[in-house]
Amino acid sequence: MSNVTRRQVLLGGTALAGAGLISSIPSTPFTPSMRLMRSALGADIEAPDYVIRAHYNENPYGPSRVAIQSIVESIDLANLYADDPTDIVNLLSELNNVAPENIMVGSGSSEVLNVAGLLAGMARGSVVCADPTYQALVRYAENAGAKIIRVPVNEDLGTDLDAMKRAIRRDTKLVYLVNPNNPIPSIIEKNALREFVLEVSEKRIVYVDEAYHEFVDDPDYATMMDLIAQGQKNLIVSRTSSKIHGLAGLRIGFGFAHPGLASQMTQRRTGRLNIIGLKAAHASYQDQDFQDFTIRKTRESLAVVEGMCEELGIRYIKSKGNFSFIETGIENDIFQARMEEHGILTGRAFPPFTRWARISMAKPEDMRYFVQVYKKLFG
Repeated sequence: MSNVTRRQVLLGGTALAGAGLISSIPSTPFTPSMRLMRSALGADIEAPDYVIRAHYNENPYGPSRVAIQSIVESIDLANLYADDPTDIVNLLSELNNVAPENIMVGSGSSEVLNVAGLLAGMARGSVVCADPTYQALVRYAENAGAKIIRVPVNEDLGTDLDAMKRAIRRDTKLVYLVNPNNPIPSIIEKNALREFVLEVSEKRIVYVDEAYHEFVDDPDYATMMDLIAQGQKNLIVSRTSSKIHGLAGLRIGFGFAHPGLASQMTQRRTGRLNIIGLKAAHASYQDQDFQDFTIRKTRESLAVVEGMCEELGIRYIKSKGNFSFIETGIENDIFQARMEEHGILTGRAFPPFTRWARISMAKPEDMRYFVQVYKKLFG
């Protein structure tokens, strides 16, 4: 008992005789979980009985209750084609102060990205992007015949706008920016980005992917949506219901552009919308409480992981999204395999940063288990 502090033995007003008595405590509806008690006594956190998905930047809480209710009520409509996204378009028009004609709805923002990549490929031009960055548009454009010009991030692992501007060629049809970036969760300073967009979009399309927009709380960040509202041509901004709204499996995303460009993209959509996803997104975008809850929990999880990095002296990028990027010093395939042995899935490798790992934020309690495993394996 001498090695157990008073704080460790006070659990819900019940004093435990000592760490060795845990297994003998009878279970009742009022008994704290074994995992909670062991954690409070300073013992190991037990492995959860599920796989921790720290690899796809998903929302670990799933859809909101409001969205789930909408899904349930829409099941009977699953036999219908969803050709009319008017409700969600009008809602997004109001939320973002743009006209309905500025909005394209896609099967996830991936379809919006793919269509933009297709347009660049059809024009037989080049696409300029940061490296590393999200690959959906880049991959589709390359498959469609575009030449990809990858511009390495700077020494701070930030998007290098000056270098990207120098990389633009006469045949460049599209410049792709992800803000915040992925896998590196950094932002582009708002004034520099705005100046870049206004200049570069004079002769070619600038695509700003804002998939993680809702997670950002930084005075140096700004969406480019106001430029869409002002009628800026050659600009696409995309958003998604897959991240903060937890609807990744229902595939609803959005592109915002000048009406002519938005119409051109809509005509080249590669799939069809699904009615349940549209209904769920329409409900979720009105549920601000759930969005606030997700942001709060994501920041709790980030504090756990970033706190570990500070404690162990691990280099990391301060996150502006729902994931972290940390320098493990271990080849990523080895790191992935070791973590998976303990029921934790982590992000793929992102060359040339093969000794870094992208860690998606699961629930705070899961990230505490992640930290425990990391320290045992590599700390």
